[in-house]
Parts: sequence; C-alpha cells; structure tokens
Amino acid sequence: MNTNFKFAIDKIKEEYSNQLLITPINKYIVLYRAIKNGILNKDLPHEWLLPSTRVLSEELILSRTTVNKTYELLKLEKLIISKAGSGYRVHYENLLESDCKGNKTTSFDESLYPKITEKGLSFLKNISLINRLPNNNLAFRPGLPPIDVFPVNQWKKLLNAYWRHVKSSGLSYSQTTGITELKKSICNYLNINRNIKCNYEQVIIVSGSLQSLYLITNAVIDKGDYVILENPTFPNVHSIFKSIQSNILPVTIDDEGIDIKKMNSLASFKPKIVHTTPSNHYPLGVKMSLDRRKELLEWASINKALIIENDYENEIANSMSNLPSIYTLDTEDRTIYMGTFNRLLHPSIRLGYMIVPKYLAKAVEALQEHSHRFIAPSIQVVMNQFIERNYLFQHIKNITTVAKERHLLFIKEFEKNNKTLDIHQKEFCSLHIVAKFKNSITEKEEIKFIEKLAEHDIVAFSLSKCYIGEPKEQGLILGFSAVRPNKIVQKVNALKALL
Repeated sequence: MNTNFKFAIDKIKEEYSNQLLITPINKYIVLYRAIKNGILNKDLPHEWLLPSTRVLSEELILSRTTVNKTYELLKLEKLIISKAGSGYRVHYENLLESDCKGNKTTSFDESLYPKITEKGLSFLKNISLINRLPNNNLAFRPGLPPIDVFPVNQWKKLLNAYWRHVKSSGLSYSQTTGITELKKSICNYLNINRNIKCNYEQVIIVSGSLQSLYLITNAVIDKGDYVILENPTFPNVHSIFKSIQSNILPVTIDDEGIDIKKMNSLASFKPKIVHTTPSNHYPLGVKMSLDRRKELLEWASINKALIIENDYENEIANSMSNLPSIYTLDTEDRTIYMGTFNRLLHPSIRLGYMIVPKYLAKAVEALQEHSHRFIAPSIQVVMNQFIERNYLFQHIKNITTVAKERHLLFIKEFEKNNKTLDIHQKEFCSLHIVAKFKNSITEKEEIKFIEKLAEHDIVAFSLSKCYIGEPKEQGLILGFSAVRPNKIVQKVNALKALL
C-alpha cells in the first residue's frame, strides 16, 4: 500500500474509533468528524494525499457511499480539495489559526528560556533590511538573468553523466572550500575573463555573495569595528554589516565611484573594511574609473584596510569596456574578490566564489567547517564541466544579447507617456534599471506604491531602501531581463496605468 495512504489511514482509523465511542450516530458523520479533527489537530499535514474512497471504505469496512458523503462534506468546508487524476488532498488554506489545536501559543514567559544572544537579536532586528519578496512573478524582479534562455538540456546531460559515473567514494564528505577541479576552472575563467591571476587554494566556493560576506565579517569584524560602505548600496550588504554589530560609515558615490576625499576624512575611525561594487555600482550603475581604483588601493594600503571587491554583474558591465579589477591592480594581497554564478545562470543554483588573501584563507575555512561544511559536489562537478566545455562563455554571450534587446524594449515602452518616473541611466550596463520619481514623494508613499504594484503581480524594489541614513532618493529598481518581450509590454503598460 502507498506509504502516504497508510499514514493517513492509521490516523483516520485511530480518530474514527474515538469518535464511535463518543457519538455512535450516522457513520459518515463519525468519519467526517474523525478526518476533520485530524486536520484541525494537524495530525494530517497540509496537502497530504488521502486514500481513495475505495481504499478507505475497504480499510474501515464501510460502504463507498459513506466515504463519498464524508469527502463531499469535507470538500464543502474546503478542508480537502480534489483534482482530476490526483485524488484528495488535505487543505489548510481556509483554516483560521484559532481553529488549529496543534498551534503552540505565541505568548510565553521569556524568563523560562535561555536568552537569545546579542548578535542573534541584532540579526533578527535587521532582517527587514534584506530584499526578500515572497513572490514568484518575474516582472520586474531585480537580480534575475534571462532565465528562460538557460541551457537546461546541457546542464541536465552533465548532471545525468555525473550520476551515471559517480563512485561510492564521491558520496562521502567533500572538501570544505570546494572541489579542486572547480576552483582551478574558476581561476582559468577569471584569468581569461578578468585578467585575474590567483592561486586556486585562495578560492572559496560558497552559495552566494551573502554567505561570502557572512564568512568574511565573522573572520575580520569585532563588535564596534568600523566599516565603509558605498551609499547607496545593496540592502542585503547593509543588513549583514549592521547585524554583525559593526559601525557603518556610509560614503557617497560620484561620477568616478566611491568618494576618496570623504574616505580620507574618516581615516581616524580606522575602518577595517571597504565594500565596493566597482564594475557596476548597485543600484546606480556607476563604473569606477581606473584612477579611482588606484586611489582606493592606496587609501587601503595607508590605512591597513581590506577591500571587498563585489564584482557585481561585471560580465554585463564589462561587455563594452574592460577595466582591470581592483584585485588585478592590488600588489599587497588586501583585496577580497567576490563573484557569483547565481546572477549569470539562475538564483536557484546557489553557487558563488571568492578569492581571499592568503592570511585569511584558514580562518574562513574554519568558519565554513563549523557551519554548512560544503556545497553539494554534484553541482560543483557539473559547474566545472560547464566552464571547461565553454558552455559558460556561450551562455554569457547569449544572456547579454537577450538582455540588451529586452532593455531596449523596456526603455521604449516605459518612456511612452510616462510623466511620473525618469529612468536614471539609459545605457545598457546592468540587468535592472533605476527609475526615479520626477516629483518629490515621501519614503512611505514609495513603499505604498510598491505594495500596490505587488497587488497587481508586479515586483519592484525600493530605491530609498538602498540608502544608509539621510538624504534618500525615492524610486523603483526594476529587473527586465527575465521577462519575455510580450510580457514586458503588458506589464509596463500595467505599471504606467497604476502611476
């Protein structure tokens, strides 16, 4: 018998026997109450597959008519749902929380439990800074590449080949910082793509940029240490540095990148880290000049600080001109280089990397050992082959072409009769655009409008949320590259109608 059915039948049988003892009336009513109680008590999980009327009637020695009547009553109350060919499933959506006896009370005496640490409370307090929208809509969610052109079949063939040939030893524990083959491939990729020359032992394989930052901050930052962040910046970056209990020194951006004069005035605070996005500043798209990169390295050397070079969307931004990375210009091994495949392939792959200074490598590895241990070897092996077989370079070329076409279409449609928002930068250099409100509005009004868009299945991130402190600019961050052309037209028109 199906294991799902057996679990459900055992639960129903137990409650059915209890109900018979209490109220031995019509059997379909007894069965109805038994299943309903099982759902309300959460003994039967949400979306759990229930046995068919035939199977349940045989198990309980009841007529199928009785079981059919029971299921119809439960369907009327929307406690179960049925779809052709997929049977009956438990359904919690219409249950009030107060109806669910399995819920534990939310009020409790805190003095009876250990206190949450100061750092734990700090992360909890700052979670609202992170951009996390529980929304599956692609229009116009920032941070997505053209995921519809991802070569699924190529990836599937590589993954199938891995499982066909994997040895039992390959299913054991893997190296914490990543498999050697992938680390070497990343070194080769960065050498060709960014003229970065590094030792593969300095490469750390992670799940993404946020994990890189978590590892680095825990290795370098003590409570109260000062760090410099570009202003504006990623809300996620702001959140991680604030949660780690560092003191944040926001520095504005000019036409050449982060303001070095402002940084000089902050030198007395002895900042340990400067976080920057030189290839493609987030969210405004400014590209740091070569002179400014050199000035930043000189500043870091004088002040004995580390630079985190978050090479955000460099593959897109550098398709026109290829400025050397800060890591390439660094002669003192004080630059941490961060990259990710999540924004090139698709976010669900959860695969990124960083190059760390030699003196930090062991500390970062130890932190990894104490947390998630390692990224799944199957994903690493497939990614390695994806690079080796030149699929990655071809994919980057494809997504750049597709994104550029969608960018042009988005700009064209967006500017038609739009009297409310101005596009900040019309040149193609990123997978998102920033649209600023022409007339001054409050931060609350900006948030309210974003919520209104969400009600109409349109996703936008807040520009003001990227700013640390005041003054803030109001606007929308809109990702266009994952949206097919016909949907771009449709959703842009819907957005303008709401404006």
